[in-house]
Amino acid sequence: MKRKKINYNALLLQGFLIILTILCLIPLVFTFKVSMEPKEYAFKVPSLMLHHPSLKNYIDVFKRQDLMLPNWFFNSLFVSSSMVVLQLSVVSLAAYAFARLKMPGKNLLFMLLLFTMMIPTQVTMIPVYLTIKNLKLLDNYLALLLPGIASVFGVFLMRQFFLTIPREFEESAMIDGVGKLRTYFSIMVPQVKSGLIALGIITFLASWNDLFWPLIVMNKLEMRTLPVGLTVLNGTYATERSLVLAGAFIAILPALILYGIFQRKIIEGTMLSGMGGR
Repeated sequence: MKRKKINYNALLLQGFLIILTILCLIPLVFTFKVSMEPKEYAFKVPSLMLHHPSLKNYIDVFKRQDLMLPNWFFNSLFVSSSMVVLQLSVVSLAAYAFARLKMPGKNLLFMLLLFTMMIPTQVTMIPVYLTIKNLKLLDNYLALLLPGIASVFGVFLMRQFFLTIPREFEESAMIDGVGKLRTYFSIMVPQVKSGLIALGIITFLASWNDLFWPLIVMNKLEMRTLPVGLTVLNGTYATERSLVLAGAFIAILPALILYGIFQRKIIEGTMLSGMGGR
């Protein structure tokens, strides 16, 4: 009987990935553990044992009037959800136009669009801020939404998906007398569902975790988003680490839930966009 050959490279890779996963999970587990314990255990030497677990820190962080955590949570949820809807609507239409419509200078325009990805965000931040200020949109949700609606990365990603769809689908629709807009919604959009879900998750997480832009355009305490609010929490209650980590875990939780639900779609979307590079 022929012995099965051991693939040492695969074993080495799996071992490396397991170690990497454990290293990534340690801060998350530590955050949850400390947030569930009384504050007197927060500054002790870390251990695996959970001491007197309770939800007291989570209840406290929501109840304290000077923190306004429910407002910050709502602001983050509203802005991130709105950003997903707006960006997917704009980006998918632009990507479809670049992938399918015939127009002069289309490739040059697309290359110029990609070139803007090389410009650091910090370079454009001051002009964008002055524009928002002149429009009197500071401390307004539009200050967070308007600059992020059109994403060059999103256009590039979705264009790759549209390019993978055979042209026969559109040609069949044209023969049946279906217009361009109906073809887009009825035939093309269902074909790129994985890409839209992946882009939606990426957009939501980017908006949810954004700290710097909300920090400079939202000055009122009640209008701040959760990442900005966490800096207030950390500054005000630095000595109550359990309370601070309870707030941090609340900020992490939606991202974990989203990834848990859509992880297959995210991986599928990323793989398909990579293979469809034309």
